Amino acid sequence: MSKPLTHDCAKKLRAAAIKYPTTIEDFPWGERAFKVGGKKVFLFLSESDDGFNCSMKLPFRAEEALKMKGAEPTGYGLGRSGWVSFKFSAKAKPPMGKLIDYLDESWRAVAPKKLSAAHAPSAKIAGAATD
Repeated sequence: MSKPLTHDCAKKLRAAAIKYPTTIEDFPWGERAFKVGGKKVFLFLSESDDGFNCSMKLPFRAEEALKMKGAEPTGYGLGRSGWVSFKFSAKAKPPMGKLIDYLDESWRAVAPKKLSAAHAPSAKIAGAATD
């Protein structure tokens, strides 16, 4: 298990991720991974004294996301599959509305089609977003 998150935006992203159906939080390699049904990762989230990082699968908007400050293709070849990593400093004010929107795309990209279709975007999930 990893230490508790301290960055407010990282906490909000975690709270939004955990609300998706069948999501579990796992801790491989010392960082948080949020998985649909305990199998497919849709969010990696880590934190340090310098800020926090997250990675999401964005098959439709990776190119758009890569224009954000601090965004880059995810390493280990995942960037070729639409994964984008975001790095925010401890004092950064990330665009939470956009990150929550990307989180929804990432969850839907890996969730089974029936599960994704049955789960409309929720005001509760979107409500976690505050810019």
